[in-house]
Amino acid sequence: MTFFYSKALHIIFVVTWFAGLFYMPRLFIYATESEQLDEPGRSAVQKQLLLMQNRLWFIITWPSAIITLIMGLTTWYNYGSTPDWLIYKLVLVAGLYVYHILCHVLYRQQQRGVFRYTSTQLRVWNEVSTLFLFAIVFLVVLKDALNMLWGLLGIFGLMIALMMGIRVYKRLRKE
Repeated sequence: MTFFYSKALHIIFVVTWFAGLFYMPRLFIYATESEQLDEPGRSAVQKQLLLMQNRLWFIITWPSAIITLIMGLTTWYNYGSTPDWLIYKLVLVAGLYVYHILCHVLYRQQQRGVFRYTSTQLRVWNEVSTLFLFAIVFLVVLKDALNMLWGLLGIFGLMIALMMGIRVYKRLRKE
């Protein structure tokens, strides 16, 4: 029974963690774009966006990442074995935690008023978590690395379409 409770909690906190990982880069984009505003609007908008970043990051995203890890390890322990697909999943999850840490670096930079990346670069960065989500879900559901690879190829096709969409959107905004 412990297995099912830990698995359910793991899934719930994965969802809330991804909610934070999806929304945080959007806040990075908005804060970066607010740099183009005139004062006093810039300061007011940035103050609000940085506050939103802080609350999202420390009230939702970080706690969810930590509870996801704890519940994931508990579920793995209660599973009783380590099938091949789970090893691949753990590699992808490690990559997702690297992405999370890199988002934390961006968060800290923006909190200090450093905006190193363009909104276009951040729009691309925003899609990285989507790649991880698709790869992990395909792998967990199909439990086969080859099927995951086909799913990832489809996702890369989607990413190419998204990148083209971002470029078109950028051109339309400039016009």
